[in-house]
Amino acid sequence: MSLPDIKSARKLAVEPLQQCSVVQLNVGGQVYTTTLVTLRKFPTSKLAEMFSVPPKLVKDAEGRFFIDRDGTHFKAILEYLRSEEVPTKNLLEVHKEAVYYDIKPLVKLLEESPQFFGEKVGRQQFLSHVRNYHENLEVLIRVGRAEAMASRYSTIIMCVLKTEDDLARYSDAMVSLDTRKESIVSFGPWNAQASVEDLLDCIKMDIEAKGYKVSIKPHSTEKGFLFKSHDFFYKLTFTWW
Repeated sequence: MSLPDIKSARKLAVEPLQQCSVVQLNVGGQVYTTTLVTLRKFPTSKLAEMFSVPPKLVKDAEGRFFIDRDGTHFKAILEYLRSEEVPTKNLLEVHKEAVYYDIKPLVKLLEESPQFFGEKVGRQQFLSHVRNYHENLEVLIRVGRAEAMASRYSTIIMCVLKTEDDLARYSDAMVSLDTRKESIVSFGPWNAQASVEDLLDCIKMDIEAKGYKVSIKPHSTEKGFLFKSHDFFYKLTFTWW
């Protein structure tokens, strides 16, 4: 009786083990445990390619496969691979990771979600019409931090000019407002249907998304104004503690 082919038997034993192996991942310092089957669910994805045979990843000091990527939202990626559960939070961030790992079905589902559509097609399209919007946000934060020394609050005056007519009246508004002791950041005008209130909501939303606590109120003063120019001004307040 002939002996079994030891190499063939070993190959048959190892291959299923490879497919069902439990693996630990270190994704930017966050540890996850899953299986190779899960990671290879979409064979054409970049993630599946990372765990091809042999895997195209280095290991950390503990022997875990290391992915040099922020691991905060990898949990959502992993849950989709496990159960096809589509995330409902942090969609922009998860979408960015899904694109990186080239998980096309998840990318498509996220882009079709109401939240993602509203953000990318609605809000971001509106903000693209507001000149220097993102630059002005950084100015607000920079000035707010500079004026926070030994104080619980710091306040910045914003001038919001929706239309070209508002812009033409800007000089009168600035003359009417005593700005010698105030920091002022101006927004607008813009060519879109969104209102001044919409823009103020966006400013608050985007600054708070960076971890700051802010409030926005109409700026009031006892001094008289020309042409209701006070309607242009709002007070943004950072609360530091």
